[in-house]
Amino acid sequence: MPKFVKEHAEEKGKIFIANPFDSRLETHKLHGKYKDYWSFSVVSQYRIIFSFVNSNCADFINIGTHDIYR
Repeated sequence: MPKFVKEHAEEKGKIFIANPFDSRLETHKLHGKYKDYWSFSVVSQYRIIFSFVNSNCADFINIGTHDIYR
């Protein structure tokens, strides 16, 4: 993964901790085979897929381009 993506992922992770639905993240529920997951934007075409464990905890599942949805 490119260094700039890692740097942005760290920044977005801090925003996520403060508020998983901050508008800068573009958080959205996924559909189809990923209907139990959510996603937010890191930078450009990179996304993080995650699931909520409870109201105070989330598991980050994967990070990558839109190819992670295949």
